[in-house]
Amino acid sequence: MKLLDRQGNIAADDNGQDKLLDKLYNTSIGRVLTSMLIRPSVSKLCGRILDTKFSTIIVPKFCKANNVDLSLYEKQTFDSYNDFFTRKIRVEERPVNPDANVLISPSDGKVSVYKIHENGHFLIKHTEYTLEQLLQDKKLAKRDLDGHIYVIRLTVDDYHRYCYAADGRKSEQRKIAGILHTVNPVANDVCPIYKMNSREYCLIKTERFGTLLQMEVGALMVGKISNNQQGLGFVHKGVEKGRFEFGGSTIILLTQKNVVIPDRDLLEHTGSGMETLVKMGEQIGRSANRLDA
Repeated sequence: MKLLDRQGNIAADDNGQDKLLDKLYNTSIGRVLTSMLIRPSVSKLCGRILDTKFSTIIVPKFCKANNVDLSLYEKQTFDSYNDFFTRKIRVEERPVNPDANVLISPSDGKVSVYKIHENGHFLIKHTEYTLEQLLQDKKLAKRDLDGHIYVIRLTVDDYHRYCYAADGRKSEQRKIAGILHTVNPVANDVCPIYKMNSREYCLIKTERFGTLLQMEVGALMVGKISNNQQGLGFVHKGVEKGRFEFGGSTIILLTQKNVVIPDRDLLEHTGSGMETLVKMGEQIGRSANRLDA
């Protein structure tokens, strides 16, 4: 799948990982193997292995293959591969847009923005979903009818910590059990991953963006979603919310009708079937009801 930067330039195309996942999901042998890999127990076992000191042997090759510059991070030596994978970036490398009317991306990743129709249905690539399937809550699903859904897909080369997208009053975390398909688009063509995968979310009641819903979705080989604050409380834009352990994963933001205006480039790129590269802290939308207008 093609990726564009914020200026509309092609940043990347299909890579080796995409080709491998295509074989896993679109061949008979691959589907048998996938049926075993998506089990949470397998991810937990892999997680234990990647918590060992021995697993650091992978780090140099990974950095070379994915052009990871460790000088951007707070430390350069690690106790395990998972310690490396959840490494913390220097604050100055992910500046947060300070404009109170700006909705920021809560993570690095590849973003797509879709319209949620009045009946609560939306399409991600060629697969139809409903808010009720995503949230497992019929009453809550009505809140975002005719709004937008941001899907921010992280791959193994991305920074895997994430922050709050806006200031506001946070609800408790709600967890939905599930399995762990990859979040690569190739899987979405075969399996309805956003109603099958393990995920958790909270609501953030904001002054300028209505009530946002921020969700973390686990994925193939991601054994753990670690959120820092489980309970109620006021949270601030750009403050770390949590992290994913090894593997790809996804952040989802749901916005209500006529409250947030998604950035035009993100809508146009999505409409052309392409994702856009974003960094944590940068603008992805603006308040539709500016208080200082």
